[in-house]
Amino acid sequence: MERLTPAETTVPHDRDGLPPVAPAAPGRWQVGTITRIVQETPRVKSFRIELPIWVPHLPGQHYDVRLTAPDGYQAQRSYSVASSPLDEGAIELTVDRLEDGEVSGYMHDVLVVGDRIEVRGPFAAYFVWRGESPALLLGGGSGVVPLMCMLRHKRRAMPQADLRLVYSVRRPDELIYRDELGDETLVTYTRIAPPGWGGHAGRVDAALIAAAGVDPAIGSVFVCGSNGFVESASRLALDAGFPAERIRTERYGPTG
Repeated sequence: MERLTPAETTVPHDRDGLPPVAPAAPGRWQVGTITRIVQETPRVKSFRIELPIWVPHLPGQHYDVRLTAPDGYQAQRSYSVASSPLDEGAIELTVDRLEDGEVSGYMHDVLVVGDRIEVRGPFAAYFVWRGESPALLLGGGSGVVPLMCMLRHKRRAMPQADLRLVYSVRRPDELIYRDELGDETLVTYTRIAPPGWGGHAGRVDAALIAAAGVDPAIGSVFVCGSNGFVESASRLALDAGFPAERIRTERYGPTG
């Protein structure tokens, strides 16, 4: 079998740091090494994984993670990439610990820096940001992960691009990427707001969509979260005047 080497997976970049088309994933499993773990919230951790075979991803793409037990039993889960495509040689996956989640539970409870884990990717060609501007990003809970990838890359490679994030969380201790949200972000707390909070409270609504300031006549929309969040937020974007063909959605949650 022909061996795939890192040099053979090199993909040309445009000046914005993105490949001109979605890169072809290696298509095979490889073993990455955990080099950093960050506790984002009590239930969410970010894992930096160095890869022997690396290709630049597009913001919004995901990797598969696979675990194999000594008896051969395997469990697999997909996680969006949180890091910019400019972080060569490694990816960051931000993982929400799901109840009874085989893969997320293992990653949270067992993995430490220096451990190795099987991954493959990047995958997906629909829910990806290719520099569209202006764009409205609507994230619910851990659905903010691929949207943060878009924001991180925008800040490093395309600071002139106009991206606005509306981020919905239930309570303050569930706010992921707390120190990175920046001026582009409007946060709403649906259950418990911080003491003295003067911002929006409750579910994302028409007023919050309008406050983001993205012109529906020219803007694109990226929506990511639970099924209920995606349905509600997409409807609000349509009602605000964004054309359906410029609204892209990604749903998060336990696998069936």
